[in-house]
Amino acid sequence: MKYQNAYRVEIQGEKMKFTCDKNSLLREIAFAQEIIASKNALSIMSNVYLEVTDSKLVIRATDVKVSLETSIPISDVVPGAMTVFCDKLTGILASLPEGDITVEQDGSRAVLRPASKKARFQLKTLSGEKYPELPRAEEKSYFDIASKEFRRMVAQTLFAVSTDETRYFMNGVFMEKAQDGELIMVSTDGRRLAYIKNPMVTGVPDFRPIIIPIKVLGILNKRLSEEGMLSIAITDKNIFFRFNAYQISSALIEGQFPNYQKVIPQNLKQKFSVKKADLLEALKRVSIFVEQKSNRTFFSLSMGTLTLSSEETELGAAREEIACEYDGEDTMIALNYRYIEEPLRAMESDTVTVEFSEPSRAIIVRPEPASDYFHVVMPMQID
Repeated sequence: MKYQNAYRVEIQGEKMKFTCDKNSLLREIAFAQEIIASKNALSIMSNVYLEVTDSKLVIRATDVKVSLETSIPISDVVPGAMTVFCDKLTGILASLPEGDITVEQDGSRAVLRPASKKARFQLKTLSGEKYPELPRAEEKSYFDIASKEFRRMVAQTLFAVSTDETRYFMNGVFMEKAQDGELIMVSTDGRRLAYIKNPMVTGVPDFRPIIIPIKVLGILNKRLSEEGMLSIAITDKNIFFRFNAYQISSALIEGQFPNYQKVIPQNLKQKFSVKKADLLEALKRVSIFVEQKSNRTFFSLSMGTLTLSSEETELGAAREEIACEYDGEDTMIALNYRYIEEPLRAMESDTVTVEFSEPSRAIIVRPEPASDYFHVVMPMQID
């Protein structure tokens, strides 16, 4: 992709200057710090890029794979561009009192002064011309979806992403457009799978299936609000997000995502339903005595009752019964309690249903009544 040099501003006599509200700047610099991976003060990749044009301060940050651009209103402007060590700038801003601050470039240093205190900070700068260009997508490539719906899809899948870097193709959330035009997101770590197909997301243009890295989705999950629209563009190598004053991009993960459709069990004839709050509370107590490496918890089913139990060798055991809707034969299933707890916390219903066939085969955890998402979990050995 070609980068656009039009986004550079020529420094005028090394005297860039602006005044702005401290909290407004701190909020965006702290966001930039989340993007930046390096904390080496000598590396420009540890710096945040500041560019003054007219009455706006443009802020950019990148770790090469994930990039951020945003802006805030400013006054007392002298146009120019520079980069400063982001970690130290965050610390300075956090220490300052409420109110306006003035930032002025003085040769190879940035000078910060709060309006309400006789304080002065100097911070070494590096030329903005040395800062890497950020990738861009063509305007026509963008499509819009409700921020609330995209955030909901991320919340239903983010926790099931694999952290095993040797299986890099599972270190993100798979996204594709279904044949009926709806948007699908899937994640898996090989022992569990999270799936959501959102009928509320329509009008999405065709795109090849992609794998979105967990870092950018985690950032979006924290920053997206329940209101407004999110604009998305997808290119061969990158995905782009725009909302409010933010423009965020991320390199896509290359590789072949597993065929998730083969993992989803079919024709599960047994099931039980339970209050989500009851199950979460019981898991919290019983998990005190799980073996730390396995997190194995036993789910024992009998008519109308679910019994959770755990045992930590030589330390103790826990057992709790809760009411459930079940009318099948007595059955025991061993599960990693975190693989049940995490999807439960993401679910929006008061009641959940677990569908299964045999204790050794994959189960499905879904909301009751059924919705557009579910979670697949592989059981553990009982013995």
